[in-house]
Amino acid sequence: MEKTIFEKILDKEIPSYKIYENDYVYAFLDVFPITKGHTLVIPKKHFRNIFDCDSETAAHIGAALPKVANAVKDSFGADGVNIFQNNEEYAGQSVFHLHFHIVPRYKDKSSNFDNLEIKWPPQKLEPAQFEEIQEAIINKLK
Repeated sequence: MEKTIFEKILDKEIPSYKIYENDYVYAFLDVFPITKGHTLVIPKKHFRNIFDCDSETAAHIGAALPKVANAVKDSFGADGVNIFQNNEEYAGQSVFHLHFHIVPRYKDKSSNFDNLEIKWPPQKLEPAQFEEIQEAIINKLK
């Protein structure tokens, strides 16, 4: 199987702008940033996406995310941060190695090239619909 670009970065076959690293996680600047400071956090162990990530690795990613997010936010005085992650092509995943985007957000859009818009139309459901959805998900957790 061919290596993903992130595996090539981890193997130092492709250079990166490292932000943070420990035994489990590697964080680096996105080379196609959405905003100034856009950083990626990836596990060193290969997982296609969240669906096959083990709980130990997930815990290490979870511990690294606030640490890196705070550093990214504070470095440029960002007014907020979006953290997002896509799973499978239909959901926008283009590199099939689990990764999280930390995207600082700025009120002053001019100097930080912040033009990201995240919007979705809210849906109105009846209580019975919520209960049906709740039951389906809970049954999968058993």
